[in-house]
Amino acid sequence: MILIIVLAVASIVVLMVIHEFGHFIVAKKCGVRVEEFGIGYPPRIFGKKIKDTIYSINLIPLGAFVRIYGEEGGIEDYKSFSGLSFGKRMGIVLGGVISFWIAAIILFTIVFNIGVKVPVGDGDISGLTQVEILNVIPSSPAESAGFKSGDVLKQISSGLQTKEIKKTSDVSDFGASHKGESVSLLFERKGKPIEVEAVLTEEGKMGVVIERMYIVIEKQPWYLTPVKAIAFCIDLTSKALVALGQLVLGLVLGQGLMPGAEPAGPVGLTVFLARAVELGAGFFLYFIAAISVLLAIFNLLPIPALDGGKVLFLLIEKFRKKPISPKIEQGITAVFFFLLIAASIVVTIKYDIPRFSEFLKK
Repeated sequence: MILIIVLAVASIVVLMVIHEFGHFIVAKKCGVRVEEFGIGYPPRIFGKKIKDTIYSINLIPLGAFVRIYGEEGGIEDYKSFSGLSFGKRMGIVLGGVISFWIAAIILFTIVFNIGVKVPVGDGDISGLTQVEILNVIPSSPAESAGFKSGDVLKQISSGLQTKEIKKTSDVSDFGASHKGESVSLLFERKGKPIEVEAVLTEEGKMGVVIERMYIVIEKQPWYLTPVKAIAFCIDLTSKALVALGQLVLGLVLGQGLMPGAEPAGPVGLTVFLARAVELGAGFFLYFIAAISVLLAIFNLLPIPALDGGKVLFLLIEKFRKKPISPKIEQGITAVFFFLLIAASIVVTIKYDIPRFSEFLKK
């Protein structure tokens, strides 16, 4: 349990590091002096200065940060953020957001190479499902017939009776009606159809552990995976934007959150990731990639204290032909920062702590 939670927290930190690295690398390419690139938040545990930049490890492991010279404005030094052209400053701000999408595409590429399946039981569910062998019991009819873990059961028959296998109950029910009989089983192994004979036990068993799996993403040929990943990332982004638009419209019209939708803060996000770990590496990577896309969109919201707020200030400056006073910008940013922290605390108390308590009971 502790290892799962640590892995979930670490994955969030890695995403934050990637985000800040996006700002860092673009700033370096633009010739800006980066004063510090830190993993975790102060107080500092360790730091080493290389050229103009301090690379640090900090005590609070909840993210990462980058301090760029002149980012607060008012410094016209050629190595400062505020001394750059509009386009370069916009590039540095957007570098962090774009890094989220790049990370998502890389992760989705891996996911399309391995595929993603999750157990769903026999309940009604839309989408592609299959009944898969998870384990073959030694010295069982299934072992004698040559079954292996990962085989996908398609059809079972005896005499004139044939049953398509769509649920685990299809196998158990058919076995109960043909105890001790020889049955024919059609299954797929790595996409290749195979048919074998097996004699059921007197209890109507084959000697396999099976599970109905939902195919979240089908495994693709390696040479198609980058294209599939990009397309999937674009599709997920568009769906998330539509959902965000519906959410905003619902709030404006006083309809509140959509049915079943509940906000999540850092603790809730950790719980979701911990649950994803339990569903296997493929689903875990899929979920991290999806979160990376959502974080990119969230960071682009025109809210001061987020990257989108900085973009908004830059656009206002471009329109006014002069920058906003650094003190005014810093004041507005500070207010919204504390509002975001307050909202995060409320969400944590109302939604995340009950989620975390429920997770610990498992």
